[in-house]
Amino acid sequence: MRITIKQIESFLAVAETGSFSAASRKVNVAQPALSQAVKDLEAELGLRLFDRTTRRVELTDIGREFHQSANKILDELKHAVDNVHQLADRKRGRVKIAAPPLLAAVVLPDAVAEFRHEYPGITVELHDVGTEQILEMIRAGKVDCGIGTFQLGEEGIDRVPLVRDQLMLFCKLGSRFAEAERVQWRQLEGEPLITLTRTSGIRLLVEVGFETSEVPLKPAYEVAQIATAISLVEAGLGVAVLPTYALAAVRDRAVAGKPLIDPSISRDVVMIHASGRTLSPAVVSFLNVARRSARRLAPSQ
Repeated sequence: MRITIKQIESFLAVAETGSFSAASRKVNVAQPALSQAVKDLEAELGLRLFDRTTRRVELTDIGREFHQSANKILDELKHAVDNVHQLADRKRGRVKIAAPPLLAAVVLPDAVAEFRHEYPGITVELHDVGTEQILEMIRAGKVDCGIGTFQLGEEGIDRVPLVRDQLMLFCKLGSRFAEAERVQWRQLEGEPLITLTRTSGIRLLVEVGFETSEVPLKPAYEVAQIATAISLVEAGLGVAVLPTYALAAVRDRAVAGKPLIDPSISRDVVMIHASGRTLSPAVVSFLNVARRSARRLAPSQ
């Protein structure tokens, strides 16, 4: 079936005016072209839609039935076009995003609040889950994007950098590191160390730092969550090497963060999405807001 919008619009104009000449003026189309469009529609349907007399053009019974359906078709099409324009103009829509618990706690609340202020018609759906779950949700199409640190070369995943994040030493206020401007890795020798488990990408970077500085890595505590590590530091049970964005989690707590040098170790916090899948205007806008929010946690950038 090859029915066109032009044919339907021409048919509706004739049905509403009862005249081909009046219909041509209404839709601003030459009468011969409008008449041909109606004839082509009737030919495609294999049915007469109008009874033509010298005085008036009237709908047949089939024409009246088709008139109701054709009106609905155009109304639904206009509604669909309006929806698309609203999505493109970011007046409505939904952004589904996933992030690890700490990033979800310290980066996304401000980002979501700023985004909702700028685009009140767009809903944000937030999932705070582990890195592997984020990747699974991206590939399954359950979320539009994810924020975090991910290994290079993940199949079917595109990366957009948000901010460069550096490893820092977190210590209890009043400890021997608390007043230092920066700390060298080799100064950590003999310190009770609180680390994340080996399933964490941060732990692998910590191992690189200790190995490069030729200091033995002997964890006093191994935990799965950054928030737990910070609480152990505050309790005076040791020091922890954590990413810069963890600074947002130690506000008003008896914990300080100090840059670690010799070596300085950093990594990218990125937004990921499925390869080959076009980002909606709403997601692109959220990306820009999330980048600003993330960079506020890294003052040096």
